[in-house]
Amino acid sequence: MDVINITNRKRETYEIKLEYSLLWETALGIAAITNKSLINTLELSIDYLVNLKSSLSEELIKQLKYVEENNTWKALLQILHMQSFKSMTEFTVYIEQLSSQELKYISLPFTGYKTEETRVNASHGEEIAIAQLKSLTANNEFLPNYIDFICNIDEELLKEHLINVMTRWHNEVIEKDDFSSVNFILRSDYESKRQMLSQMSPEDLVKWATGGINYLPEPSVRTVLLIPQFIYRPWNIEADIEGTKVFYYPVANESINPSNRYVPDNSLVLKHKALGDEVRLRIVKLLNEKELTLQEITEKIDLGKSTIHHHLKILRSAKIVSINNSKYCLEFNALESLSVEFERFLNK
Repeated sequence: MDVINITNRKRETYEIKLEYSLLWETALGIAAITNKSLINTLELSIDYLVNLKSSLSEELIKQLKYVEENNTWKALLQILHMQSFKSMTEFTVYIEQLSSQELKYISLPFTGYKTEETRVNASHGEEIAIAQLKSLTANNEFLPNYIDFICNIDEELLKEHLINVMTRWHNEVIEKDDFSSVNFILRSDYESKRQMLSQMSPEDLVKWATGGINYLPEPSVRTVLLIPQFIYRPWNIEADIEGTKVFYYPVANESINPSNRYVPDNSLVLKHKALGDEVRLRIVKLLNEKELTLQEITEKIDLGKSTIHHHLKILRSAKIVSINNSKYCLEFNALESLSVEFERFLNK
């Protein structure tokens, strides 16, 4: 049936907000170095990461092991969203002044407005609420165990750990010469995105900043917060806080080398690298026809599952492939935008 449109109301969208800080970079660096499943896909070389780890103090290595076991990087990011911290001192003082219930409530994941009471009750240690919150996040690979950990740990031990790992990583990594220019890079990228706020729609700006994520408005999301990061390149990290979708997005190549117009955008490089391999092109061809599981792709290409998984990681890091309900699918928008990105590079 045809619909006669008699309204002039435009589709509502979200508001874009931008932030940058070395504190975000500190927390994301802690998350990156303890993420074994993705660490080999980071743009920072393996040699650099090995040398970095060898230079860390025994105490920081101990704290990072604790992060790896309990995913406490999540708590660091949750706390950073509470206010705009100007310094590490301000951040640590804030943590020290939190009550047990406040610390646990802030650290627990936001699962929606309708389940906020469950989150509050879980922060008070109510077993039924903890079980409900774990059930709500059952599809996530780490959140159920993380919720258990947050709800049961002594708050003073948690405070000591969060302050210790954050301060030590900031002092031993961020303030070293290797990262001395990171703040300039973050600020450059922040400024380039801020200048485009009035020239692009919110959806287009998110897609441009993240290298291809097509994030459409959701009823409960009023704001999209874009936070540039260097350490986790080429990955985007997504998070949800009340009323806000967060993208910790990888800084563009132009922000790293702003004076060199011959440096291509990172998204363009990743896509061409990902497609410059026979096996990965075969995978793209298969996924162009239909969504497939890892096992189905392995059977069709007749290679080892670990080899196929490696190729899929590269395609995912380039935003050419994504996962939907345990099946891999092709991101057609990423391929369609390839020629546009290439033309933009040639003419900039």
